[in-house]
Amino acid sequence: MNGWIADLTGMSLWDGTAWEATTDRIAQQVPQIVIGSLLVGLFWFASNAVRRLINRLGRLRRVNADAVGILAETAKWSVVAIGLVTGLGTVGIDVSALVAGLGLTGLALGIALKDVVSNSIAGIMILIYRPFARNDRISVTNLEGTVVQIDLRYTTLELPDRKILIPNSNLFTNSIIVYRGAAPVPREGEEE
Repeated sequence: MNGWIADLTGMSLWDGTAWEATTDRIAQQVPQIVIGSLLVGLFWFASNAVRRLINRLGRLRRVNADAVGILAETAKWSVVAIGLVTGLGTVGIDVSALVAGLGLTGLALGIALKDVVSNSIAGIMILIYRPFARNDRISVTNLEGTVVQIDLRYTTLELPDRKILIPNSNLFTNSIIVYRGAAPVPREGEEE
């Protein structure tokens, strides 16, 4: 593919034979581009099938729905990434430098997004150790509500008039009060 780009730099705009040679080389690349695009599409459909399969197996085995959802999305996007690299390689793009560059970019992003990584790891730990579950009423750092969702970054608490998103790292590092029964009724003179 680099050969026809090199031809473009040295040619005159009005040189008919150079244009013909360039269009011929581009036409030769069309089958590879079509096959690469088809591969990416195939991997996209496969990723959705993998996600549905993981969700179905999780429901059948009664695994925590939040953990299954995270696993399913991670698997889906991993298959999509493999499909993109495969499609680009089929088109003729050298993907070894791309993969190495993505590794370095991942390291830089990991350092830059330390809080996001911290929340994600805390979210995974919360899903594994299950200190609370959906529909439990919890209190942490003066925030109280009913747990409606646990994902990698936040745990969502719901109150009648609002939703509260608590970063998972706060839940993992602070004391949590879990009310298993009805919500406590504040006594006269006590703050809510």
